[in-house]
Amino acid sequence: MVIDAEDGVQVAWHDLECGLYRADLPLWLELAADAAQRDPAAPVLDLGAGTGRVTLELAAAGHPVIALDLDAHLLAALERRAHGLPVRTVHCDARSLSLTERDLGLCIAPMQTVQLLGGREGRIAMLQGARERMRPGAILACAIVTEAEAFDTANGDVGPGPEVARTQDGIYVSRPVAVHVSRSTIRIERVRRILHAGAGSEAVEISSERNVIDLDVLDAAQLKRDGRAAGLSAAGVRVIRATDEHVGSEVVMLRA
Repeated sequence: MVIDAEDGVQVAWHDLECGLYRADLPLWLELAADAAQRDPAAPVLDLGAGTGRVTLELAAAGHPVIALDLDAHLLAALERRAHGLPVRTVHCDARSLSLTERDLGLCIAPMQTVQLLGGREGRIAMLQGARERMRPGAILACAIVTEAEAFDTANGDVGPGPEVARTQDGIYVSRPVAVHVSRSTIRIERVRRILHAGAGSEAVEISSERNVIDLDVLDAAQLKRDGRAAGLSAAGVRVIRATDEHVGSEVVMLRA
């Protein structure tokens, strides 16, 4: 994989670890097309948009998109990549939406965004904020991972292979080294290394750091209950099958 490091290291890591995932795109495009049949001008809200993995696909298909993320560096890269497309970026926390819109035709939360909100209170705040800005009957679709296989390479477990990308400045290597599952949290640990490919055959390590992400343990039944608490009704569950590189997920549909 070749990635552009023009926007900085933070963006490069995001592109490497998230940008290649494609299995969910047909579902988001399908949902956006369904929403457009009701009103093609109603915007789609992409929660946790990052550098635009989903936003850019939807916008290229003609759907107006509001791309929201907590990371300003990622949104800046998205803005550059979305030049000429119907995209507006919003820098804010999904738990405290700062949107004036009240006509959203669809809200989506891909890539386990709903599991990054620090527990039930944060989830309900996000769900309620989205509901208040959605048209009656509009769908909020949230992707969740419900099964995670624990491992720890420090204990001799093999674990998945590394993700590797080249940039103008070097080689980026992101290797999952552990997944720890508790009653409330799925902790994913990675080692991120940047290497410089010199004139010789050996690459020289420039930096190495550990990255940790905590996902809330969550299943579809609980998310439906949280949706009801936020004033949303259940509207079905879709399944995104696992790939060789990524675990499968469920997409819980909630209706305003």
